[in-house]
Amino acid sequence: MTANRPERGADRTVPDKTGPEVYAPNRKPSERTESEQAAAVTAFEGEIREFVRRDVAFLRRQRNDVEQPTSEPVTDNLNALIRRVSGASMDEIDRVILELQGVREMLRSEGERVSREIAGYASLSHAAMTAMKVIGDSLTQWKSAPNNYGRPAE
Repeated sequence: MTANRPERGADRTVPDKTGPEVYAPNRKPSERTESEQAAAVTAFEGEIREFVRRDVAFLRRQRNDVEQPTSEPVTDNLNALIRRVSGASMDEIDRVILELQGVREMLRSEGERVSREIAGYASLSHAAMTAMKVIGDSLTQWKSAPNNYGRPAE
């Protein structure tokens, strides 16, 4: 078997895409401009600030309504607020981890399949080489044998 290798000086084409797009081809590239992305980030940050303000205002009203003798309930409320804010991000991270584990399993199974295919190819190649050697030896013996096919020997 011969492998075609590109010459060292051969012109190699550079892929159109670089970075994560090469490894995640199904991912659609962002169609937003930088100013639109900056505006989206600013809007998102504003929504988070407003969410925190509402919860803090609610906690202040709740604290004013019921005098709290210790600061421990405030800490519990703050922890609950942090859990709610980070909950969506944690869910997304868990989803990504599950997807990556699935990809890892798929790559592992594909690697095993490729290994089996290569082993089968090697076995078939060895059998073909053995058969060709037997045929070559038979032809050599046939050519070197005296010609006794009904013709008188000279």
